[in-house]
Amino acid sequence: ANNIYCLLLIPVLLLSVWAQIQVSGNSRRYAVATRRRLTGAQAAEAVLRAHGVYNVAIRPCSGNLTDHYDPRDNSISLSENVYNSTSIAAVGVAAHEAGHAVQYAENYGPVRLRTAIIPATQIGSKFSFILLLVGMVLYSQSLFFVGILLFSLTTIFQLITLPVEFNASHRALQTLENEQLLYDDELPGARKVLKAAALTYVAALLMSALQLLRYVLIFVGRNNRGRRDN
Repeated sequence: ANNIYCLLLIPVLLLSVWAQIQVSGNSRRYAVATRRRLTGAQAAEAVLRAHGVYNVAIRPCSGNLTDHYDPRDNSISLSENVYNSTSIAAVGVAAHEAGHAVQYAENYGPVRLRTAIIPATQIGSKFSFILLLVGMVLYSQSLFFVGILLFSLTTIFQLITLPVEFNASHRALQTLENEQLLYDDELPGARKVLKAAALTYVAALLMSALQLLRYVLIFVGRNNRGRRDN
């Protein structure tokens, strides 16, 4: 079991590191101003307007890579270096977050599913490790199994997150092109920034799936040992 886990862990860790290098590298590389001089906030607003969405608040927030759309109050928060920036990277990131707002406005299936399982996922992430630990210490297979089921909710959530993120980027890039918010030679830069960001979600999913596999292998191994002992 450990051999399988270790064998798979190395490429997944390498992918995670590669994804982070790509994010920081592309953010720096495409920190050049767009010729239209649109700020991130203006780009997000233009994407929303192109899809007939007008009731979303766009505001700055502190930190780096803290950009997000919050469906609870229907607002887009852009980090300060995206909100006021006229760079290709900032426009791409802001358009992506606007893409999420459009998904909610249009009732996009996967985003509705992801929202529906958030409460279950939060319970799973809170209690899974406790049950896994207690199950391991007390040698209780039933507690360990429930811990695995709860942990699997996190993996399922990350799996559903992938089409949501890819679709938001697709909407963003399509709108940036159709509305001519970026020139044709600026679009590949925005595409690379968003591809790098998407890669971090792929790496997170693989890491979660690998952890889940490890718990399953431990569970099966203990089951087999229990049968042999009997």
